[in-house]
Amino acid sequence: MAAVFLSTANISLPSLPSSSSSSYFLPLTSTTSSYFHKSSVRRQLKLCKVVNDSPPYPPNLTKRSLSICLTTTFLFSVAGDGDGYSNANAAILEADDDEELLERVKRDRKKRIEKQGVINSSNKETAYLQDLVYKLSKVGQAIENNDLSVASSVLGPSSDTDWVQKANVAFTKLSSSPEEKTEVDAFNSSLTSLISSVIQNDIEASKIAFVSSASAFEKWTALTGLVGQLKGL
Repeated sequence: MAAVFLSTANISLPSLPSSSSSSYFLPLTSTTSSYFHKSSVRRQLKLCKVVNDSPPYPPNLTKRSLSICLTTTFLFSVAGDGDGYSNANAAILEADDDEELLERVKRDRKKRIEKQGVINSSNKETAYLQDLVYKLSKVGQAIENNDLSVASSVLGPSSDTDWVQKANVAFTKLSSSPEEKTEVDAFNSSLTSLISSVIQNDIEASKIAFVSSASAFEKWTALTGLVGQLKGL
């Protein structure tokens, strides 16, 4: 580095008398030797001053070096900011999840509105289901009192009775999802067991079958949104 600055420095050396003129010729005496020694010292001091006063780096900054500097800085910032990069990706994924959740909420809301419209236009079917609630309530009270004769008179001799068929008409019209249809099947199966147990005068089996029937019906009303539409639940 010092060699570069020394080559461009403007160094002025002391002028010596011309050797062509004999009148200015100085013999090599002790005085002459002292003069050359002092001149050499002054030159060295000037050289040191030039080197010390020069900037530590060349002042000229080219476009290429600036471009390299900026590129390197960017690469180091990316490499050193791994968490920020991960957080940015996480934010993008969270935004996608939020949009998907919003779309799901919109679809569910649309389904609920459509289902409520079907319920509002199904007064006859709702009345069938209200009668079902009434009959189940009476059967439950009779079984609790161990009075299976009363339970039998309410249920009828088989699952082909009029009120059961009407209830299934309502089930068919108001059930749209696989879960709702599954609960309908569970209710009908438990109801058949209940009627059979009551006819056989089996109080314990009647209680188990009744709980299963009532549970399946309650789950179905919750799935369809009919809980608030029916009294006695």
